[in-house]
Amino acid sequence: MRKALDSCLCLNDFERHARRLLPEPIFGYISAAAEDRAAFDNNVNAFKSCAFIHRVLVDVSHRDCGIALFDQEYAQPFGIAPVGLSALFTYRGDLALSNAASSRRIPMIMSGSSLIPLEEVAQRNPQAWFQAYLPGDADQIDALMRRVIRAGFKTLVITVDTPVHPNKEHYIRSGFSTPLRFTPRLFWQGVSHPRWLAGTFLKTVAKHGIPHFENNYASRGAPIVSRHIERDFSDRGHLNWEHVKLIRRLWKHPLVIKGILSPQDASMAAELGADGIILSNHGGRQLDGAVSPFEMLPLVVERCPRTPIMLDGGIRRGSDVLKCLALGARCVFVGRPFAYAAGVAGQRGIEKAIDLLSAEIDRNMAMLGLTRLGDLRADGQRFLRGPDATRALRAA
Repeated sequence: MRKALDSCLCLNDFERHARRLLPEPIFGYISAAAEDRAAFDNNVNAFKSCAFIHRVLVDVSHRDCGIALFDQEYAQPFGIAPVGLSALFTYRGDLALSNAASSRRIPMIMSGSSLIPLEEVAQRNPQAWFQAYLPGDADQIDALMRRVIRAGFKTLVITVDTPVHPNKEHYIRSGFSTPLRFTPRLFWQGVSHPRWLAGTFLKTVAKHGIPHFENNYASRGAPIVSRHIERDFSDRGHLNWEHVKLIRRLWKHPLVIKGILSPQDASMAAELGADGIILSNHGGRQLDGAVSPFEMLPLVVERCPRTPIMLDGGIRRGSDVLKCLALGARCVFVGRPFAYAAGVAGQRGIEKAIDLLSAEIDRNMAMLGLTRLGDLRADGQRFLRGPDATRALRAA
């Protein structure tokens, strides 16, 4: 583990090591994208459409990478996106992610598809956000909201881009399934990855029993080996804006809607009282060919100028983060790289990934001639040349 961790010099390096250290079905769950992976590729490639215009002979000896969001101060302009089933990547994965975020003072969104009770994460990291997949009826929604409130979460994220299951083609190819089936292939993958088998799976079962989906409802959900998992996740197709109105009445703290790409939907969310919006195509896991959040960012910021706009999807470098901020984003979230880092070295791996991305942001700020991120958000066109080159250069 030490050798693998020392050789990780950027976020992409964690994926290479995680592929070797994790069983193929577990790695396949993290890496899976819909169908031909076009949406995933769009997310990564979109950042190439813009280039920096750096400013020189600026005193950048003192730099501040911090941001303020929902009355909280954070050390960096990025956070950990919700990562489902993270306790399968590393022992007590949700706590590892939460602890790392707390130690580095960045936001962390706990996934509703997690295998550790939300109360444990809220106790460890009171600043963590909770991401919910809405249950199927109003009574279940009300009960879940009451549970989240009792746990002490202060920021709620509602994911709205999963009305049905995505194509499971990539899961099937890698051997991953829900429910988790103990096939000969899975058995061999376990014994051929003894570090994961002993340090994550067997340790979890010995200390906590077979993992359950803990947080989709007000009560404990089905175990990961249960035949009823599909039924528990199949009741979202009828959800609509009326359910957002219900959540807004029930939840008195900051409310964030995640999974929006359309400016019209963003405007509707803001009108219904959303305090923030996360542009997302679910990391390319849902609708293949979906536009990248980065491409839609300027349009949504223009449509909703008073609402903090955030995004996730395809962010691998500090330069990607700064491009998002230059186009008006308040914060960005990173998912897969932190999941890979967890699989490589648990909390230590996540903390190193955070540190690597933080160092890239700080270094690039200096090279751009920036001392505060607020200057980039306020006047991003001075620093970024995009598809509309004439306008960008004129602003510079």
